[in-house]
Amino acid sequence: MFDFVRKHTKVLMFVMFLLIIPSFVLFGIQGYDSFRDQGEVVARVDGHDISQGDWDAAHRSESERLRTSMPNVDPKLLDSPQARYAVLERLVRERVMVAAADQLRFSTSDVRLARGLQEIPQIAALRTADGKLDMEAYSALVASQGLTPAGFEARMRRDLSARQVEAGVQTTGFAASTVADMALNAFFDKREVQIAQFNAADFAAKVTPTEAEIEAYYKANPSLFQAPEEVSVEYVTLDLEAVKKTVVISEADLKTYYEQNAAKLSGTEERRASHILIKAGKDASTAERNAAQARINELLVQVKKAPASFADMAKKNSQDEGSAVNGGDLDFFARGAMVKPFEDAAFALKKGEISAVVASDFGFHIIQLTDIKAPKQLSLEELRPSLEADLKTSQAKLKFAEAAEAFTNGVYEQGDSLKPVVDKLKLELKTAAKVSRTPAPGVTGALANAKLLDAVFSADALEKKHNTEAIETGPSQLSAARVTQYVAAHVLPLSEVQTLVRDKLIALRAAELAKKEGETKLQAWKAAPASVSGLAAAVLVSRDQPESVASAIMAAVLRAPMTSLPSFVGVDLGTQGYAVVKLNKSVPRTVIAQDQTKQERGQYAQWWTAAETQAYYDALKARFKVEILAPKPVVAATDSSEVAAR
Repeated sequence: MFDFVRKHTKVLMFVMFLLIIPSFVLFGIQGYDSFRDQGEVVARVDGHDISQGDWDAAHRSESERLRTSMPNVDPKLLDSPQARYAVLERLVRERVMVAAADQLRFSTSDVRLARGLQEIPQIAALRTADGKLDMEAYSALVASQGLTPAGFEARMRRDLSARQVEAGVQTTGFAASTVADMALNAFFDKREVQIAQFNAADFAAKVTPTEAEIEAYYKANPSLFQAPEEVSVEYVTLDLEAVKKTVVISEADLKTYYEQNAAKLSGTEERRASHILIKAGKDASTAERNAAQARINELLVQVKKAPASFADMAKKNSQDEGSAVNGGDLDFFARGAMVKPFEDAAFALKKGEISAVVASDFGFHIIQLTDIKAPKQLSLEELRPSLEADLKTSQAKLKFAEAAEAFTNGVYEQGDSLKPVVDKLKLELKTAAKVSRTPAPGVTGALANAKLLDAVFSADALEKKHNTEAIETGPSQLSAARVTQYVAAHVLPLSEVQTLVRDKLIALRAAELAKKEGETKLQAWKAAPASVSGLAAAVLVSRDQPESVASAIMAAVLRAPMTSLPSFVGVDLGTQGYAVVKLNKSVPRTVIAQDQTKQERGQYAQWWTAAETQAYYDALKARFKVEILAPKPVVAATDSSEVAAR
């Protein structure tokens, strides 16, 4: 199929033109978008389907929101199966709330809608000085989300109505103080325990498996010794750095760019000034500001009569402690270093001039300009390296869109090789071996991108060795790859993994011996508590202070009944061994301060409300017959990666 498409591209483009254009005429662009296949159904709420396309769109929107709010977030985290599934669950929850709001006939008034819009910071910032909304800016803002103002407000009205569904539960959450205290006291209850641990590692020396046992374990557990599928690939990346290498800067362009930017690149003008300050901050009363202004006016009359006395006047009268001792001198400063009223006045003066009174948030100033440091005009040769670098970057950005189109078309149209696009765009063809479906630890660059790896392991790329499509692997970066060799997942020969097989078998047998020893001690100590020996010193443990006790042991301790003490419990620690715990006593929580009690009760009430809200949502899911058809991702086992590492 793909071979036919590649060989008959022009014919198919003509056929698609004949088919698609009439559909736009009949249905319009929006109708055509709705007509397209949105992919398989991934969930269903109240009989309405959520398609793969809906899920993908929601995921793109959520990823963009997170990238904007957290620019340094790892893109791989946003595109992980777990992150994508969380987006689907949120999408289902939204649909459930909308369905419930419709059934309950909840609505949002115009007044509530207006208040909700005002609570959005981006919209609140669009209000003009007279309090009116800048409708042109508002339309542009909602258009960036692909909506008209009417469409945005309809969605906002729907969302506000949906919020009312859970609001009744959330605003009425309540937990009685007695119930909260009982639960919290039980949570913080402490137990005195003594632990005897039987570590599997201590029994490893007692295990000596035979060759026959090793072979039998290997044959019985092939999945533990399986190497994952892997490929060898060649790949190419187009980014700004690659485009820069193709940019040749002409001398004429360089001279023009120099003439346009020389002043800016040569530095900024700096000015030196002295000032006299009479303080009257923003929070000063009217009387204080009037008094300060009267005082500064008196000083202005005096310095105007005797400009040479400015430094002495500043030392005696200025309330800026930092500069007064230096005669009011502020040294050199550029634009942006001072508050704007002060800066505007200083840069409007000629050398030696004294300003009128200048008001700022700090008070009132008299400014004397004492020097001007003009920037030195650097020559073309002095600026050549930085100018060439800036101009190359600027031209590369302009050329990137054109190069990206050529790259995208090239890797598709000549799908059996990456060499044509490499030669055309003067790119570097790279190779890599032992590439797996998940990025290897420490790998960076294109082969760390999950989308590119998904494309590499697609059927078309694996079976026909076709180029992948151009994948966006970073900002202003496209990559494509081609599989040169594929090795399917396979069980490694015993000769290669014999040491690993032996180690796993020893660990298994050692854990069994540790468990057997622990169970024997447990029975003996239960039968004759006086014979107990080898227990560690007693420690107090609780949920909030586990004292480095393993979680499995803590869980067993907290589950154990405290009716008859002392008592013993055994804990199977799996591959780590076994533990026997002696429970000596329960220690009630100490009395705490009233403020802390109040805070904890409030926290408990929040937990209780969250639990009630979740229970209500679960009931709504049942009422609206929610089905999530997409499989929930599971954490992959690590055995294969362990084998591959060996």
